[in-house]
Amino acid sequence: MSRGRRHAYGAFSVLAAGALALAGCSKGGSDSGGNDNKDQQSAKRQQAPIKFGDAADSTGPAPAVPGAKTGGTMEVLQRDSYAHLDPGQIYVSDEMSVAQLIHRGLTGYKATSNDGKEHEVVGDLATDSGTTTDGGKTWKYTLKDGIKFQDGSPITSKDIRHSIERLFAPFINQGPTYLQQWLADTSGADYRKLLKDGPYKGKHLPDSILATPDDKTVIFHFQHAHPDLPYALAMSGYAVVSAKGDTKQQYDKAPEATGPYKIQSFKSGKSMVLVKNPNWDPKTDPIRHQYVDRFNFTFNQQFETSTKALLADTGADRTGVSFNNQVDAGNLSQVLRDPKLKSRRVSGYQPYVGQMNINLSHPAMQDKTVREAIAYALPITPFLRAYGGTDAMEVAGGLISPTVSGYDPSFDPWGKKKKPAGDPQKARELLKKAGKLNMKLTFGYVNTPEGQQYSTAMAAGLKKAGFDVQRQEIPAENYYDQVSKLNNNYDIFHTAWGADWPSASTVIPPLYDGRVIANGAQNYSQVNDPKVNSEIDRINQITDPVKSAAEWEKLDQYLVKDVINVVPTAYYKQTQIAGSKVGGLVYDDVIGGIDPRRLYIK
Repeated sequence: MSRGRRHAYGAFSVLAAGALALAGCSKGGSDSGGNDNKDQQSAKRQQAPIKFGDAADSTGPAPAVPGAKTGGTMEVLQRDSYAHLDPGQIYVSDEMSVAQLIHRGLTGYKATSNDGKEHEVVGDLATDSGTTTDGGKTWKYTLKDGIKFQDGSPITSKDIRHSIERLFAPFINQGPTYLQQWLADTSGADYRKLLKDGPYKGKHLPDSILATPDDKTVIFHFQHAHPDLPYALAMSGYAVVSAKGDTKQQYDKAPEATGPYKIQSFKSGKSMVLVKNPNWDPKTDPIRHQYVDRFNFTFNQQFETSTKALLADTGADRTGVSFNNQVDAGNLSQVLRDPKLKSRRVSGYQPYVGQMNINLSHPAMQDKTVREAIAYALPITPFLRAYGGTDAMEVAGGLISPTVSGYDPSFDPWGKKKKPAGDPQKARELLKKAGKLNMKLTFGYVNTPEGQQYSTAMAAGLKKAGFDVQRQEIPAENYYDQVSKLNNNYDIFHTAWGADWPSASTVIPPLYDGRVIANGAQNYSQVNDPKVNSEIDRINQITDPVKSAAEWEKLDQYLVKDVINVVPTAYYKQTQIAGSKVGGLVYDDVIGGIDPRRLYIK
């Protein structure tokens, strides 16, 4: 598992405020920000399921952005330099954002609304999102005509095969591992045994696993069904790498572009310049645009610095933006409430959902009435307040984020949306009924100012309900190491998790499958429910993303309402701003930030 900053659908990032979050397959926190009324409204509707598009949906060019113009230079103010530009090493938010401009894969997310809230998975380099005739065990992709690397050489199935085979090499150690594990039919790092040196010593995956019968065709063969393959292949970590131009470790700093932009210069920690890629053909690309002539990146711009520069809106900053920096906490309220900034700000959700885990390995926590009492008593208001209030977070009802297909805004079994301060009286009645008044409850919390604040107030709410709450401090630097130990001392503790793509298949199985309980694993509550385990297996075989989304939401509701191994706390949000000359400004829920593919200069 890699450690780093989190994207929307990837590794993790450290909350500006310090809240610890965990994203699919990596540990840490999330950069949290604010929201505006439009996004509050979007949360009230059920998240539209994402469909897998056909050939018509996958045909370029991308729909024109209303009012867009061509030309000019855009300034990009970024806190973090890019540690990785090799697709196989990309699994964090900032790198995933810039990858939208320089890399392409077999599939990708196409926005189907101008507000960045609705999407479908389409063929990017492929003619469609993939075809399967056996429920997801075999997937076939056909490459489009006219797709090229920046040097003008055509992209063929040999490049796709090479891109996948190199993921098994030891030096590729930061990107996603879904596809590798599926091909090897294993979990953990065991997948590397399938092709331990990658393609670099002349060995290849057999055709029975990955076949490329001609220059245009790619066929995946899995031992078990993987209906989510079109989602997985849309990750930046699975974009194509040139077989001819692969420089192994050196590729990380100077990759061959396939998107509308290529890297003209990159000075790690200082600056980067992107210019137009003349060998990108918009007719092959249903997703991206090439309006801006040049992007000038400046790194080491902290949130407060970039916010102040963009608010001042002078000189080059009038055409300034940040792909990932959010409005800093000190300026957030002003930015959200200033009507003059309305056209220059965007807000939206990140894929994180916070949750208070109830440790089912402790005998006292196995009493369902006690767990119900915790669920009713737990006040959510202190958690939101500690991390910036409702500008930065929204009270959660379930475990599925507003960015994930199947999200149901009406689900709120413990009444947290109506009573975010909790219901200590109802909880006390339950404890009394169970004969457990004044029972000891050990509350593990992170030793940051925010953790101290929320845990103190949450403990007070639980005490009102009749619990004898003992708070235990956990160091921030190894918080997840401590709470993922099977024999930890904590009855309750908070974590957060972000989906790797907009399906609860990247949320519920890693967090709640009882068969993956282990030291260091993510089943923090150590729940092992036969119904949950069997439902995970059943839903994972559903090939229709719309139907699977509905089934995951049913399982979400069973976990929260009936199993009661966690109490959802908050959905994380973010606000970003841009200079007055920046057009096409949209917060994309899949990217988890500003969509760089739509930007133009007014």
